[in-house]
Amino acid sequence: MDTKVAILGGGGMATACATLLTESSEIDVSMWVRKPAVAEDLRTHRENKRLLPGVTFSETIHVTSDIDEAVADADFLVVAIPTEFLRAALHTLAPHLQNGTPVISVIKGIEKETFYRPSEIIADVLGPRPVVALGGPSHAEEIARRLPASVVAASGDIQLAKQTQKLFSTERFRVYTNVDIVGVELAGALKNVIAIAAGICDGGKYGDNAKSAIMTRGLVEMNRFGSALGAEPATFSGLAGVGDLITTCMSPFGRNRSLGERLGQGETLDQIISSMDAVAEGVNTTRSVYDLADAKGLDMPITTEIYRVLFEGKSPDDATQTLMTRPQREE
Repeated sequence: MDTKVAILGGGGMATACATLLTESSEIDVSMWVRKPAVAEDLRTHRENKRLLPGVTFSETIHVTSDIDEAVADADFLVVAIPTEFLRAALHTLAPHLQNGTPVISVIKGIEKETFYRPSEIIADVLGPRPVVALGGPSHAEEIARRLPASVVAASGDIQLAKQTQKLFSTERFRVYTNVDIVGVELAGALKNVIAIAAGICDGGKYGDNAKSAIMTRGLVEMNRFGSALGAEPATFSGLAGVGDLITTCMSPFGRNRSLGERLGQGETLDQIISSMDAVAEGVNTTRSVYDLADAKGLDMPITTEIYRVLFEGKSPDDATQTLMTRPQREE
């Protein structure tokens, strides 16, 4: 009997996951897209022209805006909805979702005000159910084009992590398992904050040395924050931590890095956001991490300066100078 996977979301990562899963003839894939017109366009052209232009996806992927049709008899739900829209979307979808269906989250962010990770939002809205976080260096643009990638499936339920590993693994997509879902989700959110800082380095033409320092000291902040919230420090040395950090800070596909680059070139946050096709999760995550770090008394200098740039109008040059002239200390 085939396994049915229902993907909730119509963005680049949702499309990439659908493409990846259809490499197996034993997996039936449906994709729920909120707007009927978008669903019709995807069905007609078999291409996500806005977010993954040039990538044609299989005729076997069933695209629909009818949630009941999408999730009927689903064995797994893959949730690919940006954090800021996740709670509202799940409240709308909840009456249509069966209790207990395992959820695979590919979301990387932290909710404002509640500070919830994606798996916590899912449990809060849908009730207790098995959840696994799929994280690591995994740009949709490359996954959809079958370029080699390795990620980690993390869950307190190791059997679910192994099921996800088997479900997603292909000759070009390698999946490891991990029980530290807290660390994997926090790493996936925090690296977006550091990517904004790395982008500012690019936009301001600060050079390779500065960008390397931002990434290295940013990893320290990620580990410090994650450890304070119960994550395993070793997770930040793995694919979800340093692996995803490198990709997000270096790749031209990284939305958060690109946002930072434009800030470094002198554009305002409002100008950048209004012109972006997709969500840069790092903006809201910066606010959440800053607020929570402040409440817990955690030293997060890079995050603090990115917060000042995004929400208090501090110039990237002044933020950089603040970081460079901090009191001297041991590494």
